[in-house]
Amino acid sequence: MSTHHLILGETIDYITGRTIIDTHDERARQKIARFLVEEKGYSKDDIEVRREIPLNVDGNRATAKVDFVIRLDGRVFAIVIFGPGSLVTRERSTLAAARLIESYAVPFAVVTNGEGAQVLETKSGRLIAEGLEAIPSKGEALERMRTLTFEKVPEKRLEKEERILYVFDVLAERECDEFTCSLY
Repeated sequence: MSTHHLILGETIDYITGRTIIDTHDERARQKIARFLVEEKGYSKDDIEVRREIPLNVDGNRATAKVDFVIRLDGRVFAIVIFGPGSLVTRERSTLAAARLIESYAVPFAVVTNGEGAQVLETKSGRLIAEGLEAIPSKGEALERMRTLTFEKVPEKRLEKEERILYVFDVLAERECDEFTCSLY
């Protein structure tokens, strides 16, 4: 765990039922989890939490995490990544994660700060909708799945996406841990 998070104790993860460390960020993640289930109609079984993406950039190994992976009919439909503050600063790394997490490009990537959200179409990287309400419901997702193609990302592109995710998530987090955020 990063040293810049105020630990508030422990809480129970809404999706898994496991005991986890309680922080302000985790409270926002739990709110998002409840929203996906209670408002958007996904079952807890549709959602995988804290999925890790192993990274290896120039011999440097690290792990990036995706907060929520939404899987329907055996395929990942979307990922949801939480980050406090500005959403636009997390768009590129969220797209990289959506292109790396499976053997195909996950069709949709959502970045949210718990209050707002941006829904991105992974293949083009285009912003297609904004706001938490814009996140597709389970019914909408199942309807869209009928026409989606799950295309493999070219190997050369995967290397670039891995480097992008490493810089944005791993190096930025380390810099925050070591310098900027240690004042909390």
